[in-house]
Amino acid sequence: MKENNLIADKCYAFALRIVKLYLHLKADKIDLGLCSQVLNTGTSIGANIEEAIGGSSRKDFKHKLEIAYRGSREGIC
Repeated sequence: MKENNLIADKCYAFALRIVKLYLHLKADKIDLGLCSQVLNTGTSIGANIEEAIGGSSRKDFKHKLEIAYRGSREGIC
């Protein structure tokens, strides 16, 4: 059984909120390019965290966490 991971849990909850935001923006006919960017950026963070958890080494884990961090910075900058 997979043990609880606070970061993975928070990223999953964040991704769910991003999907809801995407659906809301899309329904309001907001720019489709912007909607897609929000969806891609917001959901890729959790995907990269999951990849890091399954990393083959400490170096691989660290590298994938750095990718997740850069993805999170992309969404706010």
